[in-house]
Amino acid sequence: MNLNKVFLIGRVASDIEMLTTQTGRKVCKISLATNRYWKGQDGSKREEATFHSVVLWERLADVVNSYSSKGSVLLIEGRIQNRSYEDKEGRKRYISEVIAENVQLGPRASSQVPGKKTEEREEELPVIDEDEIDIKDIPF
Repeated sequence: MNLNKVFLIGRVASDIEMLTTQTGRKVCKISLATNRYWKGQDGSKREEATFHSVVLWERLADVVNSYSSKGSVLLIEGRIQNRSYEDKEGRKRYISEVIAENVQLGPRASSQVPGKKTEEREEELPVIDEDEIDIKDIPF
């Protein structure tokens, strides 16, 4: 039995890098920060941040590029991929990346919605009169 599955919940730690390959495929690269908390031997609270390289393709790349920015919370489901490449000096480099297979956007801070305050968004919600709902219209 084999399994290569990773789930990460964290914040976008850098500007989103949106690229197009030579064949025309869209690819988005982000750094996702996750935190680990524990108590040290002296009883003090400790924290460690880990930064994950995440690669998103096609539609997932569009979604993250359009609806996320540095600081956004994302849940990433994917797999770990190891690859190598040659850098500009001709040295072989190795990298581990998370290849996203599914993404869920976290809650957006009100500061991320340009020009709208919380009160304004609440007023935009439609109001439905209970008399308009007929119990016979519900399919179950």
